[in-house]
Amino acid sequence: MESTYGNRQHEQEAGRARFAGVLNRTLARGGTAVIPAFALYRTEVVLHELAELRHAGRLLASVPVYVDSPMALAALDVYRDALLTRAPELRPEITAEGSVALSPEPFLTVRTVQESMDISRSGGPAIIVSASGMATGGRVLHHLRRVLPDPRNAVVVGFAAQGTRARDLVDEARVLKMFGEYVPVRATVADVPHFSAHADAGQLIGWLRGATAPHTTYLVHGEPDAAAALRDRIDRQLGWTAVVPRSGEHVLVR
Repeated sequence: MESTYGNRQHEQEAGRARFAGVLNRTLARGGTAVIPAFALYRTEVVLHELAELRHAGRLLASVPVYVDSPMALAALDVYRDALLTRAPELRPEITAEGSVALSPEPFLTVRTVQESMDISRSGGPAIIVSASGMATGGRVLHHLRRVLPDPRNAVVVGFAAQGTRARDLVDEARVLKMFGEYVPVRATVADVPHFSAHADAGQLIGWLRGATAPHTTYLVHGEPDAAAALRDRIDRQLGWTAVVPRSGEHVLVR
């Protein structure tokens, strides 16, 4: 069992309000909001959220939204095809929305390196969704190098693992090293984890309740504090044996 959010509870409405607030304040002062997002799943969720905010009148309609990730755009093409063909895997409410479900107009694709460089020079107000999600590589680094020194701008971070640039930003680093140089961090950094594809602690426990009690539950894919918290919760609420294995530990699965 994963334990990414084993010690956290997603606050969807509060997270949505915080997300909209950060974006609107940034855009109102003429800044650019950069959203590091994984190409698969996270980008699509962010775009769906932006579309929902725009439809609800909670986000300025005239501000361009750039998607700058070749892999994310390839994934979006798959989703668009599914919407056009009304694929049975889609939830009915998404099928009913059609293409607007992933299209916060004006939603602009950035496919070439030259186009990516062009939006870097264009300035704000704008929203840029770009990979990678933890700022460990990808085109987002070029955008971060440009926006971080300017206090008008903002960076919106989701889940950030220890040892990544995104985590350094969440931990209030004042400088960030990239491309062999140190970039000052003066932009607003907002930690908005509610976009994660990973379930929170309550959802994980809820999913486990429907399973037959195993001999042992091994908790992986989580930082030590989160894994330990989920282990204790499984023991307390389900009465199961849960273990956080050590790195390199071998387990015989019968």
